[in-house]
Amino acid sequence: MVERSIKIPGPDHPITIEKNPRRVTVKLGGAVLVDTRDALILREASYPGVQYIPRADTDMTQLTRNDHTTYCPFKGECSYYSLKGAANAVWSYEAPYAAVEAIRDHLAFYPDRVEIAETD
Repeated sequence: MVERSIKIPGPDHPITIEKNPRRVTVKLGGAVLVDTRDALILREASYPGVQYIPRADTDMTQLTRNDHTTYCPFKGECSYYSLKGAANAVWSYEAPYAAVEAIRDHLAFYPDRVEIAETD
């Protein structure tokens, strides 16, 4: 088994998570995959903010889990899902580290593979 380093967010690599006050929809080819008012926005270091969507507000029948995984020393092991015509388009930290526990049971979508919109 590979030893994984665990890092804590701080001044050199900040991570914040906050509730998005806006409605978030995610579509693929016009089909609605997500319609939620409970999205979280995770901001990490200098990266653009990422919408984390509750699984409960996602049409999980459109996602196919695959064997692809990655690791983030700040968030933990990451699992991936594919959408029709879009491999590894969705990711999830199913057992996130304590610093980002709020994203448990949430999914994130690559914005170049789906349409993500925020409205009031």
